[in-house]
Amino acid sequence: MMLPHLAKLLVLLLITSLCQAQKTAGRNAKQPLAVLAYYSGNLTEIDKYDVQKLTHIIYSFCHLKDNQLFVGNGEPVIKKLVSLKEKNPSLKILLSLGGWGGCKTCSDVFATREGRDEFAQSVKEWTDKLGTDGIDLDWEYPAIEGHPGHPYKVEDRPNFTELVIALRKALGKKQEISFAAGGFTKFLQESIEWKKVMPVIDRVNIMSYDLINGYSTVTGHHPGLYSTPAQKESTDNAVRYLDSLGIPRNKLVIGAAFYARVFEGADSVNNGLNRPAKFKSFVPYKIFPQTISRDKGYAFYWDDIAKAPYAYNADKKLFATFDDSLSLDLKTNYALDKGLNGIMFWELTLDKPENGLLDAIDNAKKRKRK
Repeated sequence: MMLPHLAKLLVLLLITSLCQAQKTAGRNAKQPLAVLAYYSGNLTEIDKYDVQKLTHIIYSFCHLKDNQLFVGNGEPVIKKLVSLKEKNPSLKILLSLGGWGGCKTCSDVFATREGRDEFAQSVKEWTDKLGTDGIDLDWEYPAIEGHPGHPYKVEDRPNFTELVIALRKALGKKQEISFAAGGFTKFLQESIEWKKVMPVIDRVNIMSYDLINGYSTVTGHHPGLYSTPAQKESTDNAVRYLDSLGIPRNKLVIGAAFYARVFEGADSVNNGLNRPAKFKSFVPYKIFPQTISRDKGYAFYWDDIAKAPYAYNADKKLFATFDDSLSLDLKTNYALDKGLNGIMFWELTLDKPENGLLDAIDNAKKRKRK
């Protein structure tokens, strides 16, 4: 008499196991790694870089004018980016809305259905006109404080969900929709209805940089890969949080920094790392030899827990945090090993045209394929 019940139990356990396996496979599915470049350059700077190493270029930035997407004087640049598809047919060109300081009216415009629908329709009109492949939303930030003076409210969170739904309805299935997400805990926990948003979009670009930023009063790793006892915020911390929610890994993109953040007033304890200091400057990677170098008084160090480089100038008490070729090799391998969608970076024109950080990403991809 026990056998039928036992058989039913075994079948139920088998079905449950298969469902869980399918879910895990969906979260960890292997796919070609996307490499996405944000681009804020002019009409000719793009010619310096090898776009064959990219899967996406995200034009930065468009803004809001009333309730509509406003391209401004960027139309010639966007058309130039679209023309690159002649050499790289699989290349996708996206328009990006906002950026730091570029989304002042987002909270108000996207608070109404009319505002969301009008914006979505304007995005469709621009993509049809320019031949672009979708939209990336860089609203910094829904529901929490972002740029000083920019309005925000708790309702931004569900309004953001309704915004991506409106965009999907307007753009259809073929156009891509992504958004840039703060890589820090407050954004991850409070800004987005993740389980409602992620089924609608193609990917989320986690800004796993600026984790130590212009408002920070203690030094640290602004694009660190792993958390340390002194700093929770990291690339891995953001990925683990979204993974814990059941967000498919193959929709997660991690971020890399093609620039340094320099702090002043850091004492020499621990070579300036995790010490009180004040933000001083933003330094593009391409001018490191003239600014953050041994010739300029810097010594270079490696944090083997965070898997992140840093530099310290003892004479001037300057601390610099950044990505380099080794940290990007490790980040690229992290993305591949975790089955993530890709790696993106801010911003292409900050890189060296040759032997730069894009090359470090590309070389890591090629080694992994062998």
